[in-house]
Amino acid sequence: MPAPMTRRAFLRLLGIGLGGAACGRIGSTPPDPLASSPAPTLVPLPASATPFLPATEAPAQAPPTAVAYPDLVVARGPTPEQLVRQGLAALGGMPRFVHPGARVVIKPNICVAYHSYEYAATTNPWVVGELVRQCLAAGAAQVTVMDSPFGGSAEQAYAVSGIEAQVQAAGGEMHLMRSFKYVATDLPQGRDLHSLDIYDDVLNADVLINVPIAKHHSLARLTLGMKNLMGVIRDRPLMHQAIGQRLADLASRVRPALTLVDAVRMLMAHGPSGGSLADVRQADTLILSTDFVAADSYAATLFGLQPDDLSYLRAGRDMGLGQSDLGAMRIEELSIGA
Repeated sequence: MPAPMTRRAFLRLLGIGLGGAACGRIGSTPPDPLASSPAPTLVPLPASATPFLPATEAPAQAPPTAVAYPDLVVARGPTPEQLVRQGLAALGGMPRFVHPGARVVIKPNICVAYHSYEYAATTNPWVVGELVRQCLAAGAAQVTVMDSPFGGSAEQAYAVSGIEAQVQAAGGEMHLMRSFKYVATDLPQGRDLHSLDIYDDVLNADVLINVPIAKHHSLARLTLGMKNLMGVIRDRPLMHQAIGQRLADLASRVRPALTLVDAVRMLMAHGPSGGSLADVRQADTLILSTDFVAADSYAATLFGLQPDDLSYLRAGRDMGLGQSDLGAMRIEELSIGA
């Protein structure tokens, strides 16, 4: 039987088990290991290193970059519905303009009741129908199509143009414009006109889409987007004096969110009503822009004209309603197959 361990031997064994001399004697103050250690050397981080941030601090996020949409889209191809779809896609899609629950008014050119769309006096019906479809797909609560024809009744013009059938097939509504719904409206920016009777539904729409056909006009030289807005006022003969400035005055108050100039079939002469297929050119082109001055400026070139050749484009540019310098615009051209 081994001899019992003495208290001194037990304490010596305990000191060895805890690290020997590093523990020192019981009751003494242990040495400070940092007191006798050299100061640490700081190694600089490389320039590419990411500095440490506490968990409570997140790195600053860069603000989202705004999407740079083109100023103008020119779509060419044989199928009007595809021109609308792909042209809109290049501008950011219809949801950029039409939000769920919106009330939309579409204003085509339906000027006469005695010519079908082949004569290029009225807007292409398939362009209008596809616009209705796109608005409803974006969540519009109501899509109303309207114009005030000067040749024949509205009911006849809507039917003969082919627009009524396409609008109804797409789920939209043709609206007959009533005389009691025109309201006296101030034109705060007007230079020659300071008030006009404008159709109430147009003024109160959440979204106005202007869809003129590109055609010759005996007085204004061309009927395009700005000229097409004459269909929303009561007294159109009033516009025939100083027509360029007065169209710009009207456009300063009635500003479409989107303009699509229908150049699928163009009336090159004897406008605005036409009547001869010899005056029609098949161009299979659609011009889209949020800037109606820009859209009209490009459309003018399809007739061999420049923007400054049209008095209403000069007036609209001078009033700051849009841009007419095609060389300064970002223009996206699309070629769309059948």
